[in-house]
Amino acid sequence: MEILVTGGAGFIGGHLAERFVADGHDVTVLDNFDPFYATGIKERTVELCRDRAADASGSYTLVEGDVRDADTVQSVVPTEGYIFHQAAQAGVRQSVDDPRRYHEINVDGTLNLLDAARERDVRRFICASSSSVYGEMASLPVSESDPTTPKSPYGASKLAAERYACAYDSVYDLPAVALRYFTVYGPRMRPNMAISNFVSRCLNDDPPVIYGDGTQTRDFTFIEDIVDANVQLLDTDAADGEAVNVGSTDTIEIRTLARQIRDRLAPDLDIVFEARHEADTDHTHADTSKAADLLDYEPDYTIDEGVDAFIEWYRANREWYEPLVRSS
Repeated sequence: MEILVTGGAGFIGGHLAERFVADGHDVTVLDNFDPFYATGIKERTVELCRDRAADASGSYTLVEGDVRDADTVQSVVPTEGYIFHQAAQAGVRQSVDDPRRYHEINVDGTLNLLDAARERDVRRFICASSSSVYGEMASLPVSESDPTTPKSPYGASKLAAERYACAYDSVYDLPAVALRYFTVYGPRMRPNMAISNFVSRCLNDDPPVIYGDGTQTRDFTFIEDIVDANVQLLDTDAADGEAVNVGSTDTIEIRTLARQIRDRLAPDLDIVFEARHEADTDHTHADTSKAADLLDYEPDYTIDEGVDAFIEWYRANREWYEPLVRSS
């Protein structure tokens, strides 16, 4: 089966490409190697996927290019294959400083892919969306029928992209699904995320830093659960035309998370509090009943199990990963 993974050298896209190659699919990855997500991690991901391809019946092809380039997009979209569209300009806080860049990549880039997918009779277009589309969540846990009022240009761009995908499903008969991810973490995560920073600082006897008072809560979702939800969409059309939450079904306060990691790794350290950013939301919590109904989704990892798995991976890969975290 031919599969295109955009942003396939990044965090979620890289894990998807690795899984698909290991399962014997023919995978093409499109990635522009933007340094917002450390290129050192992307290079490791590409190396790992190539190793997986050497041991499997599938294939792996890397194309360095940008979703904003319509000609490049046309050259990589498979005929009657699948597209897992993970490429995006990430970063809620950074989007406040440069909203037009976020629109160009996250919205215009998605439209380039949708147009090419429509022409090539793509079997399914899976669009990576975000819990940021909800903004401040009026009720918790939040369901897909709740209002979408993003607080940041990033959230607005992700909402526009997913709405285009679902509109193409409706008017062009292009099967499309938008998966709204809730704070994904795990091996090879972006270095400037809370969990990677807490772990790195504690292992280096530096105090964990919390932005705000730490009473914010997050629905942290382990990467393997995200991958499993995506893989389901190779075999079912039950979610076509829909936006679907993918979360852990649980929440934790940021200050509690920081204390738990501190207590495991460096119990004598104090926790430092700094000013929070206005674009950050107070709470996230996913109602995943729709994903359970349509995708048979049930997360396997609790936050404790996921953090333990990440710490174990971090220690095993500390030599190359830690310098990237420490410099972010």
